[in-house]
Amino acid sequence: MSTPKIAIIFYTTYGTNHAMALEAQKAAEAAGAEVRLRRFAETAPDEVVQGQEAWAAQLDKMQDIQEVSHDDMVWADGYFISAPTRYGNMPSQVRAFIDTLGGLWQEGKLVNKTISATTSAQTLHGGHETTLWSLYVSAMHWGCIIVPPGYADPLKFEDGGNPYGYSTQAGGFDETGKRSVAFQAQRLVEVTAKLAG
Repeated sequence: MSTPKIAIIFYTTYGTNHAMALEAQKAAEAAGAEVRLRRFAETAPDEVVQGQEAWAAQLDKMQDIQEVSHDDMVWADGYFISAPTRYGNMPSQVRAFIDTLGGLWQEGKLVNKTISATTSAQTLHGGHETTLWSLYVSAMHWGCIIVPPGYADPLKFEDGGNPYGYSTQAGGFDETGKRSVAFQAQRLVEVTAKLAG
């Protein structure tokens, strides 16, 4: 089997999804994938970001991580996306990038890529599942193959049990969560390797 190429792409405001992306990167590389870690561009007005010390500090912390590009989307065999929920949906920063992919979609350059996603929300029931669904709906339009964790490992009964993708409360990414993200990333690599091979 060939070495699968995985783009791990995240958006974060205060750091939870950044932490999940780093855990996914470590697990995907350990599973034998070639990985590109990328972040969605921050599109919020600078005065809004700078008006919240924690948000500004997190953005500053990530300046060495490249923003995701169309080249990354074409390069990858599979995508691991981590983004928080906004009113039960993906953040506008993620949507803004997705909305630029029409040309790649029309050329069929996103077809048969794999995808798996994780999320976080401020509350226990703040749109975890619908955020993941919204990401997957876009991916279905591209012709992607969704690789959810399902209940393929007993760990899913310990981590909150979201079969669509790991989710947690903001700031609540614990050791069980790390194991769950690692499992999900490894599963994505394994399935992608089979398809890409």
